Amino acid sequence: MTYSHARFVFVLLLAASLCPALLVSIPAMVDYPNHLARMYLLSEIGAPDANPFYQTAWALYPNLAMDLIIPAMARFVSVETAARIFLLLSQVLIVTGSLAIERSVKGRMQISGFVALMFLYCLPFTFGFLNFEFGLGASLWGIAVMLMLNERPWPLRLAVNTVIVAALFTAHFFALGIYGATLGLIELQRAWDGKTAYRDTAWRLVVLAIPALILLAIMKFTGGGIGGDESVWHLDFKPLWLFIILNAYNMPVSAATVCLLVGFMYFAFKHGVLTVERAGLWLAAGFAFLYVAIPSRLFGTAFVDLRMIAAAAFIVPAFITLTAPTVRWRWAAIACAVGVTLPNLAVIYFVWLSYRADYAAMIASFQHLGRGALVLIGGSDAGDDPPLHDLASYPIYHSPTLGVHYAKAFVPDLFTMAGKQPIRPRPEYERINTPESGPVPVGILVALANGKTADVVPSYISTWPRDFDFLYLLGPRIANPLPNILQEVDSSRRFVLYKIKWTP
Repeated sequence: MTYSHARFVFVLLLAASLCPALLVSIPAMVDYPNHLARMYLLSEIGAPDANPFYQTAWALYPNLAMDLIIPAMARFVSVETAARIFLLLSQVLIVTGSLAIERSVKGRMQISGFVALMFLYCLPFTFGFLNFEFGLGASLWGIAVMLMLNERPWPLRLAVNTVIVAALFTAHFFALGIYGATLGLIELQRAWDGKTAYRDTAWRLVVLAIPALILLAIMKFTGGGIGGDESVWHLDFKPLWLFIILNAYNMPVSAATVCLLVGFMYFAFKHGVLTVERAGLWLAAGFAFLYVAIPSRLFGTAFVDLRMIAAAAFIVPAFITLTAPTVRWRWAAIACAVGVTLPNLAVIYFVWLSYRADYAAMIASFQHLGRGALVLIGGSDAGDDPPLHDLASYPIYHSPTLGVHYAKAFVPDLFTMAGKQPIRPRPEYERINTPESGPVPVGILVALANGKTADVVPSYISTWPRDFDFLYLLGPRIANPLPNILQEVDSSRRFVLYKIKWTP
């Protein structure tokens, strides 16, 4: 096998990996419909038929990549098309950014592109963290550029770093954190190994930090924010995420392909086929520490620890060298890349294509709402989240938020969290709004409707039969839980739409 064979396989895998974003109008990513709904609102603000329930609230939020880019693109193409272009651009940035880091480290591209394709649909991305995905792609390019400028005069590095930090700060705060952590760890490794004096290292770290500190001060002065203040660790889940990181929809496929990748790496290291540079060891140790130490939910942002795994997968391979001494080892490396990428990609194709009918049915159901309806989202499952073995049911959970566009409705689950999104409900609707939530379990809705109290009741649903006009009940179909209050008006495989008949 020659280099040209590996390049041909990579191009085929890349084409296959980028196609899903082109084949479906609404990718079956958990948060994607919710983000798409917000993009519609931002694009319609000020128009005669704009949604009457929401308003903009701009500030210097470090989470604005798609909020700035997609509405601007929507002046020339539809919002739906602009959102898909944004997703495709994010994926391209991820893959090419990984390659750019490897090129800056080794002077050639070898394994980073293949690893990037393996992780292109990992959990944080299939959950629909679009601003983070775009920001991480930009962060990878920023890291590559700064590594190329490593020995250039500090004024040049400061100027370039300032531009990169400003872009990453605007795109996503955690993408900026990954950029800073990566370059900081590399600088510390160089100082530890005696390649730079400690005084020079301290100055280099100051040059890296100055722009970020200035932007944080401006953000606070202008009333911006990073998000909420909630922090939750979920330490018991951290070992599990390592095995299901590659696939949000199918745990066995993810676990099997993770084991395949780890197995190949073990034997390759054992036989001296894979070698890691010192900087790579520092980065791997640093990301491992961050993964264990960082909360799963930080500043109101979920699955922050998972993002560390993704970042490590796109950065560390640039510091690993594959030296295949025989044709058999070369084919084994290619077989590993294909064996990890294709099964996970096949699941992506199956799930995304299977949701086309569900999203079409959801959009068709909005005609029953009428303009200006107040819409609540409930779940037919006993819990507030689907079980881990059924994560493929997640992508329907935010689809009713598209009603803010198609029916000019109010949906409390629309992402409107202060410090993260520039959309807010108008003051008179704040009482029935929840900026980041999910479907309310049907048991809680039934208890409240019957005058009972639950252990923990969000205030926005305390009087839900009186406050809302319609209820979407998502998940497996069950019998009408409240026949005296709910009248079925539409249904599909994954939801039932009820009209709420409230009488005081």
